[in-house]
Formats: sequence, structure tokens, C-alpha cells
Amino acid sequence: MKRVSILITDDEQEINDLIAIHLEKEGYHVLKASNGKEAIHVIETQVIDLLILDIMMPKMDGYEVARRIRDQYNMPIIFLSAKTSDFDKVHGLVIGADDYMTKPFTPIELVARVNAQLRRFMKLNQPQTDNKLILEFGGLVISPEERTVMLYGENIELTPKEFDILYLLASHPKKVYSVDNIFQQVWGEAYFEGGNTVMVHVRTLRKKLKEDNRKYKWIKTVWGVGYAFNG
Repeated sequence: MKRVSILITDDEQEINDLIAIHLEKEGYHVLKASNGKEAIHVIETQVIDLLILDIMMPKMDGYEVARRIRDQYNMPIIFLSAKTSDFDKVHGLVIGADDYMTKPFTPIELVARVNAQLRRFMKLNQPQTDNKLILEFGGLVISPEERTVMLYGENIELTPKEFDILYLLASHPKKVYSVDNIFQQVWGEAYFEGGNTVMVHVRTLRKKLKEDNRKYKWIKTVWGVGYAFNG
């Protein structure tokens, strides 16, 4: 069985080495990069299954690395950064990161998040024995196998998490999902401090579905409870 390869990208060598020690104990194959350009080169020349990425780095910052990767690759990205503001966390998630941890961090929690992201990613990419149905609602078409969304003939570019939230809600129109339930089903891990993460993704999802310009809203907020799909 192929070993899972994880790329750690941080300009602090001590952090790279610390994370590598803990991930190698879990049996992962670990590669390291000290800046954004080096990370891009590694990803282009080797098969990487998950990326741990700092933001403030020389030559190319983590935001730009994430943007470039999302254009071509579909791997889990975990930001690990000293930038702790809500704006930075939101920006990282909007770009396409799957998780965001702040420094200082505990290696045990980081390993747990790596394991959770890989479990979810591998589950989503397993061959499906039962084909999921294409969902159609007026001008909105959601294809789970191609993981595409069309809105009145226009392709809507969603991050993996945004697509998963939309498909979860649209699969059961009118059903109300709580924020913690969405987090557990989409992120595949126990709910902890995930409320803001879900709300950020729903907010950007609504913008991409152009709800700001329409009276009709695809995603309905049920105050005090969660979200439902207006199918």
C-alpha cells in the first residue's frame, strides 16, 4: 500500500523538523520546503497527499501557494500560521484551505487534524458503488461525480468544502442542518470551534451563487438552528 506523503512548508526549520518527527511516528512520508516557491516545485515534481502551509514566508507567501495549488490540484491544505486574527482565518478558508491552525500549536492536535482531513479526503475519492444523483433545481445543476455546479448555464467555481456543504444541503431540501451537524459531516471530525468556519463557507457560497443579486435565496438561514436548502 502506498505511503501517504505530506509536505510541510515553513521558513522556520525547527517547526518543519518538529512536525516531521510526529508525522513520521504516524507512518507518513514527510517532505519539507522552506518557502512558497520550493513548495510549488515539490508539488509539481512529486505526488503530495496533504500540505501543511505557513503564510508568512519569503519568495512566495502561503496565500499565493494555496491559490496556485487550488487551480490544479485537489489535496487537503492546512494553514499553520502565527496570524491569529479572524480576518486571516477567514481569508485562508476562502482561498481554499481545509483547516487553519494558529501558532503556538500542539503537535498532537495537528496530527489529529491531519488524520481527519486525510480520512475525509480518501473517503470522498473512493470509487462509488452507488452513483449519486445529479441534483437539479431550476437553473441550478449540481453534479457530484464531476463535482461541478452550473447556475443558469454558468460554471460556478467552488472550493471542495463549499461544494460539500451545498451538496449536503441540496440532497435534502427543506431539511434544517445545525452548524455542528454540517461541520461533522463535511469536515469529518468532532465539532470544536467549527461554527465560524461553517458560517464563513456558507457566506462565500452564497456570494458565488449570486444570492446578493437575487430575491430568491438557495440557502435559507433558520435563526437559532442552522441552514436549509430552498429546493
